[in-house]
Amino acid sequence: MDAVTQSENDEVLADAIIALGTPALPQHFSRLLKQLAAFDNLIIIAYHGEHRPAVLYREYTDPVVYLPMDSQYLGGDYLLDPFYREHLRGNVQGIRRLRDVAPDHFRRTHYYQNYYQQTTLLDEVAVFANITESDTITACFGRDRSSGNPFNRRELEILHQYENTLSSLLQKHWQDYRVDDVGKAPPAPLEERLREALSHQHGIRLSPRQAEVALFILRGHSSLSISLHLEVSLQTVKVFRRQLYAKCCISSQAELFALLMPLFARLAEHK
Repeated sequence: MDAVTQSENDEVLADAIIALGTPALPQHFSRLLKQLAAFDNLIIIAYHGEHRPAVLYREYTDPVVYLPMDSQYLGGDYLLDPFYREHLRGNVQGIRRLRDVAPDHFRRTHYYQNYYQQTTLLDEVAVFANITESDTITACFGRDRSSGNPFNRRELEILHQYENTLSSLLQKHWQDYRVDDVGKAPPAPLEERLREALSHQHGIRLSPRQAEVALFILRGHSSLSISLHLEVSLQTVKVFRRQLYAKCCISSQAELFALLMPLFARLAEHK
């Protein structure tokens, strides 16, 4: 990085530090990010355990990028978001690129084809800041059809050089933030909610393992990926899939998506 750019970044960072604890911090944080890697859109989201996330700030070049956010993403699709799944791992800090944390068959999923493609996003990166054991602030910024190009390797290298600084700014600014659901008991595990919804809506009674495999498929995991996560053989996963399809009276992954995705509004934890 040349001396002029380093000096500019230092000045923008200083302004962001001064803005900590004030309503101006998101704009200064955005300006700092743009110095490191220009983006088309930015959204800052608070996650609290498995409760519904809250949007704290957003900006965009093309408004289409966030048109499905409130109805679809917050309506339940967040449950399949790789960044949300990353949050659930706990104590996650620093930079994550969506394509690096997404499952191997992510682009084949209903979530990708019916939500993510609507946004016109081509690439997305998130800064994670762990606030408490269950609270995470993420600043997700992306490239969409406005610029038409993904982030390049040099931009990602620079972002990683600043990842501790970026996470610390979010962590310090929102250190006392708690979502409205903080006093509520955590929702039942997602597998259990899926089993209950399927039984209630369609009279289909899945075993816990079958529900778990169904969710892995919805998130975009191949059979091989599922076998690695569950630490079982590939053949065992294929047996689970056949049992799942038989119980649901379906014969394809597309039919599984069609059956299960309408249930996700019911699976989301409502305020």
